[in-house]
Amino acid sequence: MSTGPPGAMKITALASGFVMASLDATVMQVAGPTIQLSLHASLTQLTWAVDGYVLSFAALLMLGGGLANRLGARRVYLWGMGVFGAASLACALAPGVAALIAARLLQGAGAALFMPSSLALLVRAFPGARERAKVLGVWSAVVSSSMALGPTIGGVMVGAFGWPSIFLVNLPVGAAGMLLTRRHIAAAEGDALPLAIAGHGAVIVLLAGGSFALIEGPRLGWAAAPVTGAVAAAVLATGLLIGRERRARDQVMPWALFRGARFAGANAVGFLFNAAFYGSLFLVGLYVQQARGATPLQAGLQILPLTVFIPAGNVAFARVSGRVAAGPVLTAALLVAGAASLALTALSPSTPWWPPAVALAATGLAGGLAVPAMTAALVDAAGARHAGIAGSVLNANRQIGSLVGIASIGAVLAAAPGWATGAAVSFGLVGAAYLTGALVAWCLIHRREAVRPCAAARDAPVRTCGAAGRGRP
Repeated sequence: MSTGPPGAMKITALASGFVMASLDATVMQVAGPTIQLSLHASLTQLTWAVDGYVLSFAALLMLGGGLANRLGARRVYLWGMGVFGAASLACALAPGVAALIAARLLQGAGAALFMPSSLALLVRAFPGARERAKVLGVWSAVVSSSMALGPTIGGVMVGAFGWPSIFLVNLPVGAAGMLLTRRHIAAAEGDALPLAIAGHGAVIVLLAGGSFALIEGPRLGWAAAPVTGAVAAAVLATGLLIGRERRARDQVMPWALFRGARFAGANAVGFLFNAAFYGSLFLVGLYVQQARGATPLQAGLQILPLTVFIPAGNVAFARVSGRVAAGPVLTAALLVAGAASLALTALSPSTPWWPPAVALAATGLAGGLAVPAMTAALVDAAGARHAGIAGSVLNANRQIGSLVGIASIGAVLAAAPGWATGAAVSFGLVGAAYLTGALVAWCLIHRREAVRPCAAARDAPVRTCGAAGRGRP
């Protein structure tokens, strides 16, 4: 692989955004209780601080991809990095929880700009198929490692330097990434494709209304006017989105691909997996500090089993993917994660930590297998021509899953009479989401993997023809 100094600089430039986004998606799980105490925030406000980032990220992700196509990927990548850096500084300097929530929303908007652009730039920077495959392996390892170490890094930094440090660390990383991008990544012209502004606006209203109802419902009451108004706005936005997407040529989502069972199944699994994984990460981060009295550093170490085995799962999938189809691997991984999560419903503050650590490790390893398996199933279903947009759709659905999972766990904990009930119900919901994902993977992905897409169906990869035997088509 010709990744000498120039190649290494390209990888570093384009991985810096992913590293920041991955760290900020996980580091708050440890810093949350300290921030809550420091800013005198309620659990509802803390949930907004965590979920606000995911909300704007999920709502604007597809729009970010469209802007990259229209205006040029490098330009939009640099814009996103600049917005993310400024928002990180605003997070660190936030005088109160309302300012922190606003800055987190801005952070998510920055991530939505640079995430789609970074992958497009990576593919363009390494045009050779073999070289690109190796680079993507390095890329995946860097991203997985940053996510795995996020809680521990957050615990160390909060304990040593205070919670603002988890946001300040983004400033040198972002500045280096922008400088390297300008020096080593070639600019590319955009195209003239129109942006589905009305459709993206409907998506934003839909997700914002649903998030408000889930997060504020336990505090205001589910029948309160603001909550019912938010639900009504989300329902109306859904109707407008459906109506627009049926008529318009410039669609937000490639709906024709969803007619294929494997494509729809991979997206459903992505939603359920992220809802379960990030919901449980939010739950465990609060539980070990508020119910078990752990310090931020201790919490980071106790959460580590859930994240540190993810790269090992990635490696394991790479070893078995040539011999076993994605469907059975995905089903088995989600079954393991579901069983491990249900075992945690018996957790209590007096339980020794090693049994839950084993269950969290099993969940992390299963997650490391599940993510590349669902991605492989999606790409196989979409075909090479649609792989780029298919990846954007999966990423958007996964972020929406994270949004719903964190908001749902926050609602359960806010409504529960105590930690014993709240944790039991929450882990039960997490386990149910994993097991539902396993059922979807078995029915919609594995059972259809013996059918190979027709060669004539390049423009409509969801059509199928003769049997292909075992293995991925």
